[in-house]
Amino acid sequence: MNTTRKIAIGLGIAGGAALAAWLLTGTRKKKTKEFIAKGAQTIKNTLNKEDKAPTDPSDIHYV
Repeated sequence: MNTTRKIAIGLGIAGGAALAAWLLTGTRKKKTKEFIAKGAQTIKNTLNKEDKAPTDPSDIHYV
């Protein structure tokens, strides 16, 4: 891996850490936690709906 790529990856990781630190400080902390929890709940509900979907044997196609 060349030096330019290593520097670019390092800056990307540092930028992500700085953004996370900014989002989780002060009054933004509560809003950020609520936003992440809401998104996680949406994903969880979507996955549960797919698991509980009834499977109809007529929908299965054999080759």
